[in-house]
Amino acid sequence: MDDLNRWQRIPAQERILLLPHCLRPSSGCPGQMTRMGLICPTACALPCPIGQLRQEAERLGYKGTYVAPGGALALRLVRETKPQGILAIACLKELREGQHAVEQLEGKPLAVVTLPLSRDGCVDTEVDVQKALELLRLGLCAELASAKGLAPAER
Repeated sequence: MDDLNRWQRIPAQERILLLPHCLRPSSGCPGQMTRMGLICPTACALPCPIGQLRQEAERLGYKGTYVAPGGALALRLVRETKPQGILAIACLKELREGQHAVEQLEGKPLAVVTLPLSRDGCVDTEVDVQKALELLRLGLCAELASAKGLAPAER
């Protein structure tokens, strides 16, 4: 079974979203780098895919969203949070290295879904936000509706 099929069956509270710090705007980003990655202010007014994707992951109930400057921090966050599934967005090089590193982890294999950046280059990179939102939501529509108490006809 491929990871996309497994991903669809993992509840939001067992998923994490990993984003690269290069998605942030290079000029004027008020985010602060910490041990847990880039922390964005809650009321950031800059147009930024990180904020948009983080908000949707939080709305869906994800276990966490992390913005990492590289694979070492991302792998540490995976070890510490112990998710069942990971949606990783990064350049192809980081995605390949990260997938290999996750495969080496002990324990139950994780479902890893990847989305390469649509424009990479380590600064002011871009991602297909609509595709990322689709992957974030994949398999969760029915779960969200039942959590909100909606009958099938209301979904």
